[in-house]
Amino acid sequence: MKIALITHSAEGDAFWDLVRKGAEVAAAKDGVELTFVSDPDPAGQAKLVRDAIADKVDGIAVTLAKPAAMRGAVAEARAAGIPVVGLNSGIDAWQAQGLLAFYGQDESVAGRALGNELDARAAKHALCVIHERGNVAVEARCAGVRKTFAGQIENLYVDGTDMDSVTDSIAARLRQDPTIDEVVTLGAQFALAAVDSVDDAGSKAEVATFDLNKDLVEAVKDGDVQFAVDQQPYLQGYLAVDGLWLYRTNGNTSGGGVEPVLTGPAFVTKKNIAGIAEFAANGTR
Repeated sequence: MKIALITHSAEGDAFWDLVRKGAEVAAAKDGVELTFVSDPDPAGQAKLVRDAIADKVDGIAVTLAKPAAMRGAVAEARAAGIPVVGLNSGIDAWQAQGLLAFYGQDESVAGRALGNELDARAAKHALCVIHERGNVAVEARCAGVRKTFAGQIENLYVDGTDMDSVTDSIAARLRQDPTIDEVVTLGAQFALAAVDSVDDAGSKAEVATFDLNKDLVEAVKDGDVQFAVDQQPYLQGYLAVDGLWLYRTNGNTSGGGVEPVLTGPAFVTKKNIAGIAEFAANGTR
């Protein structure tokens, strides 16, 4: 059985290494030949889907960070009789595009949960750092925070492909407005950059984030980052591949094809980080 996992990830993003590891473990278990490819450009990602169709794969797992751009390619896969599942991005689009299942986090729910946590920590002015303009998943996170956070919140758009620029942009905004007491980032590497930004700006702001990696585990342990909202990317990759295998071999559809399979949000704080640290060290959390 041949399965293609096609994402919108940029090169060098450690988050997607976790997705890939989960997918590879499931593929090894199921005897699947796995192809893992990505392109952050939506037209490029759609072409990768069409390449998989031409390769006559038995299943496609795809992210829908920019759903409209993927609609045509997904429809072509379905017309070719290839089952398609979604993961990570596109929780509001997977059913409309006829995908069999979706594995990921409801980003609006996760954002609202983070907003409540900021209220519990008495934050007053939050900066929500968006590293990819137009990505429906990351935009939904900040929108969710806005729905529940009682304080002031503003979005800051940065170029997520240039980490030096990310650090400088956050630091500049913190210098401009010393009332900002919370920086919310949407990925682990951006949280680590924000820690440097806070230091550079001489700010007293705290840092909280979505997503987790082994370096962020240490930052939570040390108190440099307050907490992380973990959507369990390893699990997303694993379930997407295993779900396609189960459909092809036994006709199973996760969630009955009508409900997403949620992999988050799970809060990682200083209180529970010890139980997760060993898995993060293994590169699976």
